[in-house]
Amino acid sequence: MKAVITSPLCCTFAAGLLFGSAACSAGESEPASASVATYHGHADRSGNFIVPSLTYDRARGLHPDTGFRAQFRGHVYGQPLYWRGNVIVATEDNTVQAIDGKTGRELWRRALGTPVPRRALSCGDIDPLGVTGTPVINEASGTLYLDAAVMAANGPRHELFALSLSNGGVISGWPVDVASALAAKGMSFMPRDQNERGALTIIGNRVYVPYGGHFGDCGDYRGWVIGIAMNNPKDITGWSTRARGGGIWAPGGIASDGNSLLVATGNTFGASTWSDGEAVIRLSPGPTFSGHPQDYFAPQDWHALDQSDLDLGGSNPLPFELGGRRFVLALGKDGRAYLLDGANFGGLGGALAVSEVSTGAIRTSPALFPAQGAMYVAFQGTGAQCPSRGDLTVLKIAAAPQPSISTAWCGAANGRGSPIVTTTNGHSNPIVWIVGAEGDGRLRGFNGETGAVLFNGGAEAMAGTRRFQTLIATNDRLYVAADGRIYAFAF
Repeated sequence: MKAVITSPLCCTFAAGLLFGSAACSAGESEPASASVATYHGHADRSGNFIVPSLTYDRARGLHPDTGFRAQFRGHVYGQPLYWRGNVIVATEDNTVQAIDGKTGRELWRRALGTPVPRRALSCGDIDPLGVTGTPVINEASGTLYLDAAVMAANGPRHELFALSLSNGGVISGWPVDVASALAAKGMSFMPRDQNERGALTIIGNRVYVPYGGHFGDCGDYRGWVIGIAMNNPKDITGWSTRARGGGIWAPGGIASDGNSLLVATGNTFGASTWSDGEAVIRLSPGPTFSGHPQDYFAPQDWHALDQSDLDLGGSNPLPFELGGRRFVLALGKDGRAYLLDGANFGGLGGALAVSEVSTGAIRTSPALFPAQGAMYVAFQGTGAQCPSRGDLTVLKIAAAPQPSISTAWCGAANGRGSPIVTTTNGHSNPIVWIVGAEGDGRLRGFNGETGAVLFNGGAEAMAGTRRFQTLIATNDRLYVAADGRIYAFAF
């Protein structure tokens, strides 16, 4: 897969975002509008979109694009994607649509099968259940990959689709029924109990799909990562947590450093010894797990976190490089930030630094940008160290004299969206954007270095933005997906 070019300066490390060369290629200097092929713009989930013209001054003039009219049917939880001037959106009605990025006109639509009604599941809070996790685009072939929950004659199933982005047609050999394909490999996957909420990713010639459970933690689900060859869908394998539970359910899904897969697992059930839950886990392509302490981290009090449902699974791991050293940041429902050595996660209790950063659970995907010799990380949550409370917190990560975590500033956002950052070159003019999802429905932009408000929502609140919803940035517009509609903002 060609590198997604909306992430900043990955090969030069000037922004400190990636430490695996496999994710870098000749496309990284192209304009941001060329593609947004994966969640938060890049497999590392940095959420840092390079938009050369979007300075602090221009952000103040952001306005809704009233000429853009994109409407459709269905709830939307996943992030939209952007491909050759078109917005790609997938819904819980199990439809995928390509929309002209200038006018909002529908270009094509593909129905993937009957979505699963809530009554067919033992628990859950999405009705109907169709496409939830953000799909991923293979730029080289122009193919979209996604998981759809489909109501079949034998009950709920998870099917993996590959669609041509030219017309929405299903590629030969797809879809793949996950449970049946894994059963042929001797693995047991319970499709009714599993849910696919996290973003997919591509490394090499394989697409990777994470799974967790439904709201309510019913049934025999596990944290799963499925790997399937894009050129041979019969070549499928998977890894799952040893204990029941341990779901990989963060909206950012699987992060990658360019060489390996990074996932955060949720709470497990009935585990008296650590069994892969409450953890950050590094998987090799395949996927495979070494089981060695350098490839996993779990807090020393993992068992207490299990019992209190305060897991690490609500937010994806975030890899970055700072001061010539590799790090991974994890955020937990316990309100803590865990800073890990990117080369050696340290096993049980092996974090380099731990800090209480939020007064509540952290459940959305973070975004990062470099500034003033440090790395700044924005997440949705009420800052524990902020005198004035708000729904946006920005941390400052320092590498020297020793690794540390502090709070830089907090912002008065109202909602549960996941932030992104726009920069003009990877580090200059950082603007933190966040959607008031399931709150006031407004888009806000903040000066990344100071927290000063640059854009405060505009005249129109966005109806139907679901929790965890994040936005995307292109060269001349920001796009936000909501139930039945895409909103566009021009600058």
